[in-house]
Amino acid sequence: MAGPTTAQRGSGKQADTPARAPHAGPGGGAPGRRRAVVLGAAGAALLAGGVAWALWGSSWLRLEDVGVSGTDVLSRAEVEAAASAPVGSPLVSVDTDSLERRLRRKLPRIDTVDVTRSWPHGIDIEVTERKPVLLLKKGANFTEVDAGGVRFATVDKAPEKVPLLELSPEPSASLRRFGGDRLLREAVEVAGDLPAAVARDTEVVRVTSYDAISLKLTGGREVIWGSGEQGAVKAKVLTALMKAAPKAGHFDVSAPTAPASSES
Repeated sequence: MAGPTTAQRGSGKQADTPARAPHAGPGGGAPGRRRAVVLGAAGAALLAGGVAWALWGSSWLRLEDVGVSGTDVLSRAEVEAAASAPVGSPLVSVDTDSLERRLRRKLPRIDTVDVTRSWPHGIDIEVTERKPVLLLKKGANFTEVDAGGVRFATVDKAPEKVPLLELSPEPSASLRRFGGDRLLREAVEVAGDLPAAVARDTEVVRVTSYDAISLKLTGGREVIWGSGEQGAVKAKVLTALMKAAPKAGHFDVSAPTAPASSES
């Protein structure tokens, strides 16, 4: 007698295998996952709302204190008044960039300024003031000029150890070519190149043309500097010349390869 066919054997296996029930994952399947997502989104929204309220709506994080550092000539009160920081406003709303621009505009003596929030109730204002390297006489007052050639303040008393600039250019092709502002920058550059000992003794920087800059030192001494070119070389030559001729009253380094000195 023939046995069951292949089709009959396969049919029998299928009939004997029980059907598997769908697997339900943690949380009860798709509905559980959706519920978790909804709850998570609601929690995030509540958290964001709480943070926003704390930053903007509550009285916890309001601007109360303004700190000022780095001042020398300026006073803390002057900086605070110029900043006009919105005390009582939410700290997060303080526009620090706007405060920096306002300070530089109202107080030209400020060279750089950095305004930062100091949580939970303050802002810190750190300033760097311009330093005068030359003074321009203006009637009974003095205009301070910094190392960048910026005329930034007028004072009624000359700061100590800051040379007076005599800017009296003669009518010439040099003046027409370079202009007064360029001559001012040349004088500033020369002042910056001076050896420390010479800078301390310099009373006047005199400019009559681009290549005619001279120095009046204490004790009636004089230095012919020439143009502002080769300043570092001239500084070294002048230092050596003064050591070699300590009693000289006249020094010429306008041509640094051929310096000269004399008693008068």
